[in-house]
Amino acid sequence: MSTTLAGSTTLTQQRNLVTEIPGPRSQEKLARKKEFVADGVGTTLPVFVEAAGGGVIRDVDGNTLIDLGSGIAVTTVGNAAPEVVTRVQEQVAAFTHTCFMITPYDGYVDVAVALAELTPGDHAKKSALFNSGAEAVENAVKIARVATGKDAVVVFDHAYHGRTNLTMAMTSKNMPYKNGFGPFAGEVYRVPMSYPFRETEGIKGQDAAARAIDQIEKQVGAENLACIVIEPILGEGGFVVPADGFLPALSAWCRENDVLFVADEIQSGFCRTGDWFACDHEGVVPDLITTAKGIAGGLPLAAVTGRSEVMDAVHAGGLGGTYGGNPVACAAALGAIHEMKTHDLPTRARSIESLIRRRLESIAADHPAIGDIRGRGAMMAIELVKPGTLEPDAARAGAVAAYCHKNGVVVLTCGTWGNVFRFLPPLSISDELLDEAFDVVAEAFAATA
Repeated sequence: MSTTLAGSTTLTQQRNLVTEIPGPRSQEKLARKKEFVADGVGTTLPVFVEAAGGGVIRDVDGNTLIDLGSGIAVTTVGNAAPEVVTRVQEQVAAFTHTCFMITPYDGYVDVAVALAELTPGDHAKKSALFNSGAEAVENAVKIARVATGKDAVVVFDHAYHGRTNLTMAMTSKNMPYKNGFGPFAGEVYRVPMSYPFRETEGIKGQDAAARAIDQIEKQVGAENLACIVIEPILGEGGFVVPADGFLPALSAWCRENDVLFVADEIQSGFCRTGDWFACDHEGVVPDLITTAKGIAGGLPLAAVTGRSEVMDAVHAGGLGGTYGGNPVACAAALGAIHEMKTHDLPTRARSIESLIRRRLESIAADHPAIGDIRGRGAMMAIELVKPGTLEPDAARAGAVAAYCHKNGVVVLTCGTWGNVFRFLPPLSISDELLDEAFDVVAEAFAATA
């Protein structure tokens, strides 16, 4: 069967293994990679891709794998969404680059208009476009510091914000993201996150926020604090969904204390969680919001969007970059947003959540190593522990992942302890493929028990 959903291609939408994983051609190419690509650039699944779309990836050996990773939440509309492909082709034929800071073009402004419409809040907004999520986060901090005249930045336990020097300081997990790369930027402070599965006292969201705020006031001081930066749902840190009330309480404290609330929606944004943005779930309106990943259907684009008066605090020339808002990436973003609207992908994400949650609950009933099922929309996760405890079981996670990879399902692990599976299927995937993928996940747990 072939899919007709957003992100469709002519690829047959079914899992089909014709060789072992990796196959002989992939192994040849891996040897070439080893010779010419730095070892520091790791690979989760050692197959070389020749085509992808809908909900599958086809490798150079002819194997077709089910994709539950979306290139880490990037190909939300699929790997070859028709509107993305068409607009990119048209833009490439017109021009590939001029640098918006030299001679501007409509695509950049059109993306900024779309972001003003789609991001939370009905206030006047402006945007600046960049290349990567880390670049967006770093520029959000720059904007916050100028706008407030203050220096300090607060982030949270288990956070991931990027790999630049400043964003490594903001990221919680040492290995592999920070180890050996210091010293890091200063004036970054870390406070406790709301992590319901590991809150042994069952702390409510407002109480978890009060705990964090107390630490901020004691160790930093609102008078020194430019912004707090938080992922509304943690990404690399384990897809932790904070308790209800946590984000609104933090946002309210920021408003009362001249501190900017920055939502890092790089992984959770653009329909991934069943809303356009994860902040929408509790009606939180950030002062600044950072986006990337799903914004442009696989092309490199990122943005900082915020209150006009905050964005305009920076002097002319203070924001930008040679490739920021590249015209081809902007065309892709406009195509991806068109696909999201046309196919009502927030609703599709909620449907995917229902299917995945049902399948995970069934698997968990037979496998007490699954300590927690969490997430929203097509951003779901399970945390593996030694049964009856909160002790992380990274070894079991690795074994289950290896089984899935060997049997043609792309899965990703994450979490501070490496014991969390994150499921990030493209929203173009069919229910049939999802069910088949979770048949394999169920087999993996049975085979590694």
